[in-house]
Amino acid sequence: MEKGIITKVSGPLVIANGMKDAKMYEVVRVSDEKLMGEIIELNDDEASIQVYEETGGIGPGDPVYRTGETMTVELGPGLLTSIYDGIQRPLKLIEEKAGPYITRGIDVPGLDYEKAWEFKPTASKGDKVVAGDILGGVQETTLIEHKIMVPPHVKSGEIEEIKSGSFKLEDVVAVIKDEEGKSHDITLVQRWSIREPRLVAKKNIPTTPMVTGTRILDTMFPIAKGGAGCIPGPFGAGKTVTQQSLAKYCDAQVIVYIGCGERGNEMTEVLQEFPELKDPNTGEPLMKRTILIANTSNMPVAAREASVYTGITIAEYYRDMGYNVALMADSTSRWAEALREMSGRLEEMPGEEGYPAYLGSKTAEFYERAGNVVCLGSDKRNGSVTVIGAVSPPGGDLSEPVTQNTLRVTKVFWGLDAKLAYKRHFPAINWLSSYSLYLDNVKDYWKKEVNEDFGKIRGEAMGLLQQESSLEEIVRLVGLDALSPRERLVLEVAKSLREDFLFQNAFDKEDAFTPLKKQYLILKMIMTVYYETLPLITKEGFSFDDFKALPVMEKVVKAKEIPKEELEKYEDLEKDIIKSIQEYGAKFQAAEAA
Repeated sequence: MEKGIITKVSGPLVIANGMKDAKMYEVVRVSDEKLMGEIIELNDDEASIQVYEETGGIGPGDPVYRTGETMTVELGPGLLTSIYDGIQRPLKLIEEKAGPYITRGIDVPGLDYEKAWEFKPTASKGDKVVAGDILGGVQETTLIEHKIMVPPHVKSGEIEEIKSGSFKLEDVVAVIKDEEGKSHDITLVQRWSIREPRLVAKKNIPTTPMVTGTRILDTMFPIAKGGAGCIPGPFGAGKTVTQQSLAKYCDAQVIVYIGCGERGNEMTEVLQEFPELKDPNTGEPLMKRTILIANTSNMPVAAREASVYTGITIAEYYRDMGYNVALMADSTSRWAEALREMSGRLEEMPGEEGYPAYLGSKTAEFYERAGNVVCLGSDKRNGSVTVIGAVSPPGGDLSEPVTQNTLRVTKVFWGLDAKLAYKRHFPAINWLSSYSLYLDNVKDYWKKEVNEDFGKIRGEAMGLLQQESSLEEIVRLVGLDALSPRERLVLEVAKSLREDFLFQNAFDKEDAFTPLKKQYLILKMIMTVYYETLPLITKEGFSFDDFKALPVMEKVVKAKEIPKEELEKYEDLEKDIIKSIQEYGAKFQAAEAA
């Protein structure tokens, strides 16, 4: 093993010389304790290394051992249900080996190489295959079948041998002979460099919404499967809770949750809570389709930078099997801070607010790995990775560099508002500043799967909420009496939209998750009140007090309490709304005629 000699140590940054033939992003082992590091800068025979562990006690003269490999992740059965640190070391295995404190230089495999898995082939001897073709499957959990694929480096060939039965990860399950006559052994495990996107056949335009069960997200600001979104907001506005809710309820088949630089107590909550949660769609434990990557703020800063790449590479691997994967990164601000710290130690020219000049390109590089794709392989299967990153701008300042660079490359902005959080309006997403650029992409899906007029009603509801914002200023200045009847109706309906549709109780079993069809029906009930009342408000005798006192208005408030199994009740409620408002109109019009 070739080695260099340390000349300087600056926190997680180590400078070593004698590294002339080293390559960028090569993994090295630092000192005799064999701490893991990665080369991030080369200058003649001098290499700058970011070390993923605490460097205390290391000094000039200590050796640096080269491995000749880049930073890779192990991809195979056993990833699901795992809890990793930022460089794919299983925390449970570390605890068994080292106790409650992570000792330096500990080296544990990312997967269990002693466990046997039942492999069932779907391909046969003599079949012609290409890169990405599925050879068979392993039932990884009761929810997910792990598909064993032809590795990307085997472009095409013929299956010489394929076995079925119980195998360990490194056992050969198939042999493929390529066109040059070379035989390739296929095992249950692959390795892939974390900084290199996995290969795809083609990228599609995403057109199917990812249903999260949160009404303000699904109806007002939808994200498509394969899209990229961000959740910026100040401290305490609910970023982590929103991310956790998405991880629990969204209709992605596999979840990768990255706790990147978050506070230890918050990450502890996630690690304790997730294994207890049930998947709302199947009733099985949620962890059976989840991978957690925990890299808290008190862990080495360099590993924080690697954790998002570890997570997205694992997500791409499951995407290549044909699954829809959702990746939650909480928070990318802490990742950017790790970039800033390493850049400062490298003495690079700082950009805005001290962040490196390449912050924008690094952010784009990460989010652009999201996508709805045609996977490699002859069966033309589709898969997707949806990336949702939380951003923690200091003091809630959305003009700071991380937020602005994120907004440039994501198409969904769910802006959290501290004022709404203080009012206990959750989710505290500001409907006036948030936006989604996927509305045109998903409108055909809404028409086909929900209702023809879903998009129209959603647009009119958003219009009323925006009008309410303008009218509130007038009410503050001159009072409610200065408004026209139509403007007063706008305020009443907008209040109902806010309180009865946008507000959602995460602790209420029925309200925590709302299917898309039910979201449409609740919204339609509120808008039906507006449509039916609008022609009456200019008539003499119309009273807002009497109108608000109609018994049916109480039913509209409680419309979201109708169970999702009894959606036919909304039809009766709609008839009741129309009948009650028309009867009320007929009553004061008759009195006027008399």
